[in-house]
Amino acid sequence: MDLGDLLPSDQLRGTSWGVEIRDLTTGRVHAAHRPEVLLRTASLGKVFLLVEVADRLARGLLHPAQLLRRDTVAPVADSGLWQHLRTDTLPLDDVARLVGAVSDNWATNVLLEEVGLAAVQQRARTLAPGGSTLHDRVRDRRTASDAATLSEGCAADWVGVLSALASGRGVGVEVGRTVLGWLSLGVDLSMVASAFALDPLAHAEPDRGLTVVNKTGTDSSLRADVGLVTGPAGTTAYAAICSWDPAGGDPRDAVMATLRGIGGLVRETVTAAGAR
Repeated sequence: MDLGDLLPSDQLRGTSWGVEIRDLTTGRVHAAHRPEVLLRTASLGKVFLLVEVADRLARGLLHPAQLLRRDTVAPVADSGLWQHLRTDTLPLDDVARLVGAVSDNWATNVLLEEVGLAAVQQRARTLAPGGSTLHDRVRDRRTASDAATLSEGCAADWVGVLSALASGRGVGVEVGRTVLGWLSLGVDLSMVASAFALDPLAHAEPDRGLTVVNKTGTDSSLRADVGLVTGPAGTTAYAAICSWDPAGGDPRDAVMATLRGIGGLVRETVTAAGAR
């Protein structure tokens, strides 16, 4: 597959991309563009947190019903539902579901308080040899003394992480199943996954012969989407990350159109009779 017709254009000038599309059965890389380049990835790094939480659940170090309080950490805004709910207390597995479903920032920081950022970063080092990681907790404002960005990552790492979750390799089958279950609740199908035309609020079960599990990352100058798509021809892992300098203009319309185009390529790999 050729990404050349999608990425170079005047409207995408000034953007930086990392892309990889890989068949998980054969290991064949269908398409790639600078998959090793580390870029800002916003909320993608929360997946490392979910893996750490799921591992501790599997080992009995945490209990799914243990109650966590949001008032143990400072409130944070933007993505999430917990900030809009009355309750200060939720079971741990419901807090993880909020992160998987709506990338909940407050829930993220509550889980980080429970397991520690250092453990999450060690988990990232184990799963992502290319340097993808979660740098910090979520902050409404970043100062010079804070990490410059929430997370960084490269497409090759993220395809590897998804492959590990799907197979259980390096994380365990139970952990992989748990994390993918949380992520299957995700409501953001606006990027690569928009090409599949699924119901963004209910797509945990196969629809049109397709099943999609994904995680997105969004900031004012980046869009990222990583996921697993299963169809008649097999399962494909994809990662598409784009960042840009906001001082150079606002290429979001072109970026979102390109992400949908990448989704079209992914769809071909799981639906075409000759995909393999």
